[in-house]
Amino acid sequence: MDILNMDACAQSAALENGDLSAAELMEATLARIEAVNPAVNAIVSLRDGERLMEEARAADNAPRSGWLHGMPIAIKDLANAAGLPTSMGSPLFAGQVAETDDTMVARLKAAGAIIIGKTNTPEFGLGSHTFNPVHGATRNPYDLSKSAGGSSGGAAAALAAGMLSVADGSDMMGSLRNPAGWNNVYGMRPTWGTIPNEPEGDMFLHQLSTSGPMARSPADLAGLLDVMTGADPRLPLSTEAVKTFAGINRAPKNLRIGWLGDWDGAFPYADGIMDISQAAMVQMEGLGHKVETLNAPFDAYAMWQSWNDLRSFAMAGKLGPLYADPTKNEYLKPACIWEIERGLAMSAMDVQRASAIRSDWFRRVTRLFESMDVLVLPSAQLWPFDVEWVHPEEIAGQAMDTYHRWMQVVVPAGLIGLPVVNVPVGFSADGLPAGVQLIGPRGSDGALLQLAQQWHGATEWPQKRLPQL
Repeated sequence: MDILNMDACAQSAALENGDLSAAELMEATLARIEAVNPAVNAIVSLRDGERLMEEARAADNAPRSGWLHGMPIAIKDLANAAGLPTSMGSPLFAGQVAETDDTMVARLKAAGAIIIGKTNTPEFGLGSHTFNPVHGATRNPYDLSKSAGGSSGGAAAALAAGMLSVADGSDMMGSLRNPAGWNNVYGMRPTWGTIPNEPEGDMFLHQLSTSGPMARSPADLAGLLDVMTGADPRLPLSTEAVKTFAGINRAPKNLRIGWLGDWDGAFPYADGIMDISQAAMVQMEGLGHKVETLNAPFDAYAMWQSWNDLRSFAMAGKLGPLYADPTKNEYLKPACIWEIERGLAMSAMDVQRASAIRSDWFRRVTRLFESMDVLVLPSAQLWPFDVEWVHPEEIAGQAMDTYHRWMQVVVPAGLIGLPVVNVPVGFSADGLPAGVQLIGPRGSDGALLQLAQQWHGATEWPQKRLPQL
């Protein structure tokens, strides 16, 4: 078997027992990147190959420091990795080299990972389509004319193309779910607070985004999640570490799964999305679980307004200083300016109302989980679209009124910080991948991963159908 198509856990075991060296793995990784990355454009800011080979040989001669020892990984270009540029896809930060590692990156290094470069992302992570004026667009390995999704599109495409075996990502509005679905891999948005953000700026109000793992198997997700999690005493809302890998192969039985479909017509879908998702629900029943079709449990419009306001509030708080600087605001893309201006125009009571709606939804879903173990929605409302588009303007004849409305299906979980795992569910007639979101109550990260692993054992989509590059 090609060592680059092995699961990360298998690579790690081979490194530990001496069947594979870190130098061999690094050499193969660099060769794969050289062969396919020019077409896909998933890896950016790649480090010098000779230096990386030196670090791999050093890893071979050093005691193992963790399960990632000697394994190559690239960091999403929103996070800081010391010595590498953090462009965030913006010309304002192109070439700006990080002096220190973010907490999550430091944890990966402590577990033995070798940082080889960055993965591409849209400007400031805005929009579920990975393109920017610094590094260009990332293309879908299953069809190079299509989008890889985003904002963790570079990470997902690198996994699908065999350039990485595990990757980090981040998710505010589906950024670990949509690209995973569109690249036939797994992506996990963990319970909010499980993976600490950086102790900078406001640390209380902006509870929307989180980092998370991506991989070609749920076991690899669990392994990476266990490295990334853990409370940071500098952060008031971070939580204690979750350990999910040890129980990953405990197959769940008789789960109650709630299929939310199109949310009583609120979410338009492209042809085929509902069909492939519902077929996956039939397969879930074949694994011994009970699937029930649910009515919409909350007002979709209220949820969308809450999301829009809280997201714009967060973006204005983070990026407002760039907008206020006349020497910099001309470099911001329209979606970024739209978010900031909305946020700046809000009153305190606007934000309070949005947060009250979020609270109402959390109370409602908590009651829903008394009768359901897992909720399911598609990971995206349409198939991967033309890579040259900025964003889709309509779905099934329904106009999209914002740059991100086409991703409304990810809002129910993201708005209230629930854990979600994207699982691949197959391909369209044109060979384009799709996925569904497995959503659980807060703290159910391990249980969701067990269900995903059971699904993986029955389907193995990432291994069955590799991209032909």
